[in-house]
Amino acid sequence: MARKVLLVCGILAPLLYAVTTVLAAVRWEDYSATSQTISELFAIGAPSRPLVVPLLLAHDVLLIAFALGVRESARHTRALRVTAGLLIAIGGVGLVGPFVPIHLRGVEPTLTDAMHAVLTAVLVLLILPAIGFAAAAFGKAFRGYSLVTLVALIVFGALSGMQGPRLAANEPTPWLGVFERVNVGGYLVWLVVLAVVLLRARVDRRAPTERITAAA
Repeated sequence: MARKVLLVCGILAPLLYAVTTVLAAVRWEDYSATSQTISELFAIGAPSRPLVVPLLLAHDVLLIAFALGVRESARHTRALRVTAGLLIAIGGVGLVGPFVPIHLRGVEPTLTDAMHAVLTAVLVLLILPAIGFAAAAFGKAFRGYSLVTLVALIVFGALSGMQGPRLAANEPTPWLGVFERVNVGGYLVWLVVLAVVLLRARVDRRAPTERITAAA
């Protein structure tokens, strides 16, 4: 039962993240989800920051709880144990993110902007292998879905990155918000799918090697 409660956090965390971005965008009247990034919702001076920071911190706590559920489900499956460790790291980095925010556009960048960029890069370097290792722990269907997710994250991540210089120069960034949301959304949906797969799986506590099988 404890394992299942932890795994349910893998559904609650993405939902909380999604709801947070929607509520924050509504709270900031001039915010454009089409052309502005999610990070701008908790930028220094953003009217939505007081709402976003505690909710995103709660999201990361839920993600870490989910990671513990993944580790409990893994047993002797090494790939899934690695996934759990990477998810814990993602949650840990996420807990730091709100405390090194970017500035609003038009404000001279400082050290926190640079640190935020580094943390974002670290998250990418953790998320991609987490998806890859999880894919290796299951059958063909989940593996194929994870591969499609990886391709989408790479493509839309690249599209977002191409607008980085325009963002830094305080120039218009059409579709940047869309590209980033497709990227983040793909990852969040993947988390939910992983949670559902694990909730439906049978864990063989006696098996010395591979031991997670899909429920009938």
